[in-house]
Amino acid sequence: MKESLKVIIDGDRIKARISELAREISDDYRDKRPILVAVLKGSFVFVADLVRELDIDFVVDFIAIGSYGAGKKSTGAVKLIKDLNHDISGEDVIFVEDVVDSGNTLSYIYANFLARRPKSIEVVTLLNKMDNREANLSIKYTGFDIPGEFVVGYGLDLDEKYRGLPYIASFK
Repeated sequence: MKESLKVIIDGDRIKARISELAREISDDYRDKRPILVAVLKGSFVFVADLVRELDIDFVVDFIAIGSYGAGKKSTGAVKLIKDLNHDISGEDVIFVEDVVDSGNTLSYIYANFLARRPKSIEVVTLLNKMDNREANLSIKYTGFDIPGEFVVGYGLDLDEKYRGLPYIASFK
């Protein structure tokens, strides 16, 4: 079945906003060396574009979290599939998320990482869905606030499809 997609954020808007986010992060971390922790798989496109725009020294690491399975709805069960390669104790950490939806996954990651005693933890997300928020979160850097609908493109998928789209789209 081929779904019909509606572009909600085009590639030019995404690129411009990522440049702005990179300037903000670079200004805030000018004399630091943050560890950017990208949450796989959805954030890989976002983090790749973001780091090319940063004007600071940084480290990139990746984690993989499972909560969706197949389909458009989170299972609610969060599990760490791939952990960090770096020790974050005493480090400035920036989580790089593709989308913050209910916030449950991010809350899980945040609690897990706080136990590792980083110097600081902040969040940058490309997309923020406040309509669906269940967890109380602090997100310092937000690309776009969007409605609670399911979206694909720019790294986000539906059953591994649509990740390569150069824009963010919803289903009509």
